[in-house]
Amino acid sequence: MKALKITGISFLFILLVGIGLYVSGYGQKLAFQAFAAYGKPAGDFLPEDAVQAPDYSKNEFWAALPTKDDPADLVPAGVQAITQGEGEVDTFFIHPTGYLKSSSWTSPMDVNSATEENTLWMMANQASAYNGCCNIYAPRYREATIFSYFGAVEERDEVLRFAYEDVKRAFDYYIEHYNNGRPFIIASHSQGTHHARLLLKEVIDSGDLYKRLVAVYMIGSVNIPVSPSWFASMNHISACESAADLRCVVHWDTMADDSDAIERPDSSLCTNPLTWKVNNEFAEANLNEGAVVPEGAYNLSFGKDEDLATNQEFVALDSPIKHQTGAQCRNGTLFVSSQAGTNFDAMGSGSSGNYHGLDYALFYMNIHNNAKLKVKTYLETH
Repeated sequence: MKALKITGISFLFILLVGIGLYVSGYGQKLAFQAFAAYGKPAGDFLPEDAVQAPDYSKNEFWAALPTKDDPADLVPAGVQAITQGEGEVDTFFIHPTGYLKSSSWTSPMDVNSATEENTLWMMANQASAYNGCCNIYAPRYREATIFSYFGAVEERDEVLRFAYEDVKRAFDYYIEHYNNGRPFIIASHSQGTHHARLLLKEVIDSGDLYKRLVAVYMIGSVNIPVSPSWFASMNHISACESAADLRCVVHWDTMADDSDAIERPDSSLCTNPLTWKVNNEFAEANLNEGAVVPEGAYNLSFGKDEDLATNQEFVALDSPIKHQTGAQCRNGTLFVSSQAGTNFDAMGSGSSGNYHGLDYALFYMNIHNNAKLKVKTYLETH
């Protein structure tokens, strides 16, 4: 088994900072505030300062397409996938934050950058989970910098709304030019999940597209809850309650078992990916169908440094590791066994126990197989 390759400091520490979630304590809060103040982009966010909007008629503005050779095509050793472009169902994947710089509030979209390598990392280790069932479409977009999550909620939401408009335009283009009437899955992580929330509410649930929606894997929303009030605002989309449920949402945030539940302004959906149920029952590790150690390195050069690419390639995914951990939902958070000393150790965040970066990795094959089940169920019943 290859060692997990992570550049810079702990991967999860940066993701932890990136979502504004940090361990309580006066000294730690001061350190966080100093870090955020130093790294924050200069001036207020102004949409006119962003680079030109992506043109989704051009392949270069898609991180994954069935017609491209891209890292979303990678398959764990010993696992089967469909031939891209031949699937009866699509997955529209919205990637999380890879832009860790403060030169601008949104990504400059430089293909030769660490940011765009991070997007490819996400294709390899997250979007690829859906290539067992589906043709994968994943847009590049002017994502919000990680520092957008550090300040006022109003500021964060303004930058996220701007980034979302790219995602919405990409989805509209996908529906008009690529989808050809096929059913589809929406899948996402972290910042991508924040955009998926809006896409579901404003585009899919509000019209007829919900009829072709197979399911939503809206994972890792963390401190923006997938709340009962959000579901109450939907007309046709609810929370999944079993493995084969359709037109519904699954969501979880992963923490180590000896840590505290995530604090949020409202309660949040917690789906146990080992049972696909919404309850507080403990699911044994023998239900874990395979965790997959991530391929490649997530670039952690952030703040005021240059956004330099490392010229890495994403070559292959390791074989799944069965029974890596059990899981239990408590207080809206998914708790798993400590990964200290395992091949996933570098994805941890020290004493905080935040496993945001393991939301996909620990349950890769459960996601892969459940997406196949939901697609099979949809095609048999429609």
